[in-house]
Amino acid sequence: MFIDYYEILEISPNANSETIERIFRYFAMRYHPDNRETGDESRFSDIVEAHNTLKDPVKRAQYDIQYKDNLNIRHELTTEASSAKGIERDLAIQAKLLSLLYVKRRQDVNNPGIGDSELERLSACPREHLEFHLWYLKAKGWIGRIENGMFAITVEGIDRANAERRGDVAATKLLNHTG
Repeated sequence: MFIDYYEILEISPNANSETIERIFRYFAMRYHPDNRETGDESRFSDIVEAHNTLKDPVKRAQYDIQYKDNLNIRHELTTEASSAKGIERDLAIQAKLLSLLYVKRRQDVNNPGIGDSELERLSACPREHLEFHLWYLKAKGWIGRIENGMFAITVEGIDRANAERRGDVAATKLLNHTG
């Protein structure tokens, strides 16, 4: 897991070596385990680790590459989190998975499962993205793995799919009567 040494020392990534030393000395005195009032061995250890990395120009240059990569990941995360399109797309994929498994259960109640590869193909969702949706639907109790390892909709999943359809039908009727 990435550790933000700049955050630990509460400095800018642009801080010069003098600033790093000054801030390190301040925090080292404050959190040193011998300090009875504010000593914190874990925090002190983190501060020493951050200092040892950032004071060495070679280690700092290597660390800064990781730091920038982590910033890019955080930027992508915040961009996607602020976009309603991603959540709407997720809801559509989850509804599609429930619908597929609903129809399969209805068509053959004794053989209701769909395998991973087939779900990937039918949902047009790549496996690495599908894993999230399958995890969520399983955690909610709406789908589960059956004896042969395939996914099948549960009674709770059928209730959920029916509730969504009722909402869609009601919305459609409302739209048709207002126009």
